[in-house]
Amino acid sequence: MRREFNLPEDDEGSLNALGLPWETIKDGTRLWVILNDFPVSGGFTVEKSSVAIEIPPNYPSAGLDMAYFLPHLQRKDGQAIRQTEYRQSIVSQSWQRWSRHYSWKPGQHNLGTHIVLINRWLEAALGKN
Repeated sequence: MRREFNLPEDDEGSLNALGLPWETIKDGTRLWVILNDFPVSGGFTVEKSSVAIEIPPNYPSAGLDMAYFLPHLQRKDGQAIRQTEYRQSIVSQSWQRWSRHYSWKPGQHNLGTHIVLINRWLEAALGKN
């Protein structure tokens, strides 16, 4: 797995605790954390996906925002998932952007809490919360 930049120690601990392969990559001037084999609920057409999280230059003061999936997620029942129309190129691949936002609180939020929210967004997309 690529480690092209370092994360704060607590973030690396959160990622390691997930037990998933992860990597940090630079794509031009943008920094990304990629979680591979990320499990998604049974309501999607795939069981696992990779999820990318952009790390802003002044993180953790600046907040994390959104999530990007590859392969693109689709519901098994064919219903559209709101705010997922945009495609983001990351390392020459087209990722599905999930446009989700929240009020970032430095010192309270971190990469681990962002991943918790990503799981909630996946559940919400299936009407589970």
